[in-house]
Amino acid sequence: MSQQLLLNYISKYISLSKEEEAIFLSKISFRKYLKGQYLVQQGDICRFTNFVVSGCTRTFLVDDKGQEHIIMFGIEDWWVSDIGSFITQTPADYNVQCLENTSVYQFSYEDQEAMFESIPKLERLFRKLLERHLVSSQKRIVRGLSLNAKQQYQYFKDQYPNIEQRVPQYMIASYLGITKEFLSKLKKQLLQE
Repeated sequence: MSQQLLLNYISKYISLSKEEEAIFLSKISFRKYLKGQYLVQQGDICRFTNFVVSGCTRTFLVDDKGQEHIIMFGIEDWWVSDIGSFITQTPADYNVQCLENTSVYQFSYEDQEAMFESIPKLERLFRKLLERHLVSSQKRIVRGLSLNAKQQYQYFKDQYPNIEQRVPQYMIASYLGITKEFLSKLKKQLLQE
């Protein structure tokens, strides 16, 4: 798989010299996961952060009652992991599971720290990524508090048109915090409008 995909992504944020690219590429691994496999499991320490080359993942937790709560989906050109566990190297709150056969570039926490030492501008890249993640999370909270379910679903459809066709409806319902039956009603309402 071409490492150029990842380098092109990085170049949107920072520019690396050929030497820095070589150092960076020496620290990453390419890995394929099958549909259903986990990149991270709740309770384990998240050892890697993953850049999705192809495929689709879901990040979710299972509460004390056994109920799944989907936090996010991940598709091509997205980073997926339990970021809190990865940064702190403590047990993960979330599972990251492949919904399709998925290919990723990944690197360990230790390799990330080594890269930050040898290529300080990578810290800027990952600061920018964390900032985007924080803004996205905050906006999702605001939408959850201020929009009704129909508006939230419409936003999801508009913002993530490539995801809806790739994941089961019950997972979209979980992401929205509603039942699959209620999602079905919302979809019918939108078709009638």
